[in-house]
Amino acid sequence: MIKDAGHMAIVALHILLLTSCVYALDLNVDNQESIKDAGSTATYNMMTWYKENGTDNPGFISRSWWEGAALFLACLNYWHATNDTTYNEDVSVGLQHQGGSGGDYIPSWAIGVGNDDQMFWGLAAITAAEYNLPNRPSGDTWLTLAEGVFNNQISPKGGGWDTSICGGGLRWQKEVWQGGYTLKNAVSNGGFFMLAARLAWYTQKEEYAKWAEKVWDWSTTVNLVDNKTWAVADSAPGGPDGCSLPDNIRWTYNYGTYLSGAAYMYAYTNDSKWLNITNNLMESLFTTFFLPKYGGVITDPCEASGQCYKDANWPLFKGLTVSWLADIALIIPSLKEKILPKLQVSAEGAAKSCTGNGQNLCGNRWYSGYDGQNSMENAISGSQMMSAIMLKFFDSSSKPVSTATGGNGTSNPNAGTRQSSGPAQLPTVTTVDRAGVGILTVLFVAGMVGAVIFLYNDP
Repeated sequence: MIKDAGHMAIVALHILLLTSCVYALDLNVDNQESIKDAGSTATYNMMTWYKENGTDNPGFISRSWWEGAALFLACLNYWHATNDTTYNEDVSVGLQHQGGSGGDYIPSWAIGVGNDDQMFWGLAAITAAEYNLPNRPSGDTWLTLAEGVFNNQISPKGGGWDTSICGGGLRWQKEVWQGGYTLKNAVSNGGFFMLAARLAWYTQKEEYAKWAEKVWDWSTTVNLVDNKTWAVADSAPGGPDGCSLPDNIRWTYNYGTYLSGAAYMYAYTNDSKWLNITNNLMESLFTTFFLPKYGGVITDPCEASGQCYKDANWPLFKGLTVSWLADIALIIPSLKEKILPKLQVSAEGAAKSCTGNGQNLCGNRWYSGYDGQNSMENAISGSQMMSAIMLKFFDSSSKPVSTATGGNGTSNPNAGTRQSSGPAQLPTVTTVDRAGVGILTVLFVAGMVGAVIFLYNDP
């Protein structure tokens, strides 16, 4: 009898484990509490990775420093979507600490900072300002930190705006010894464009808008953004004669940076030019990444080949993109009806993928159930997705704030530079007259680009 009872218990346990393995996040995209519950689960799982980081350097993630910014952005979006303040202190402490002594997100412990890495921390800071996260009792304000990144990135001496190759733009990396230094890439420049546009909207200062215009015009001139087809390339290798033709690699977040920047420029200027650009980029994003063959679920090219796990950064891209889509619908309400259905389909897919180990751990592919690729990055994107679909229940009170609508305008305009008393003047674009890097770096980058193109051409 005891043996039979034990046998029955084992059978019951197996049934329970099997049931939990196929159980997904319980999500009803039309029910506010259901979304909040799913968001709470996804965000809790995300934060277990951060808590296990075991560092006395708040906000620092050793394997990829910028990912701390991605994680904090997810926390900010979760708070904004649910009003749950559970993680706000972690965000507040880490977000300020990683700003470093210069208030520009180049801390002494982050070696080999790229312009894109720094930019993401600036976006996290301006997001904290837009969501009215209280500033710390002492130290830099969120606006100061965002301005510090901006000021550093417009300065050639800070490894920022560079006219020596391609007539302008940000290099991918700041230092000549870094692989990728010769690349002028979309995420660095699109992110800088977005940061400038959001600073213009938040502060209502024209100097930032002029820089956003400058970055946009340069990006279309070198065809990082094709303003006829509205395709967004990944990078354009630089050489003595300028930028070569951009590649054919496509990533969701490259589109998302330029799309968000254009939307904020429209919100700031009310110029129909920017609304047209926003609509065109959004349609291009939808047709490129929300594909019928994947059920309309947002998908980056590396997912179909199962290669996303090879780089810790890649699974973060679509999570960032859906969060920006939700913000765009808030600052341009007329676009909500186009954006929300796309987000809901992707959220349903994401929920079905979050079944890992019976603990609702999120995988990488959102169109095929749990794929076993449990990681912090997939957890971050899962959290971002659940926050984004709260868009259905957002109203005018959920709109990000600016200094004109209650945002805190306190800042140190000298952050990120020791020379400027505010947003710097635009530099004169000069003729390309030097290569800027050695031949070994050029060969290294050429080989790297070739390998990436081979890897990500989705058959």
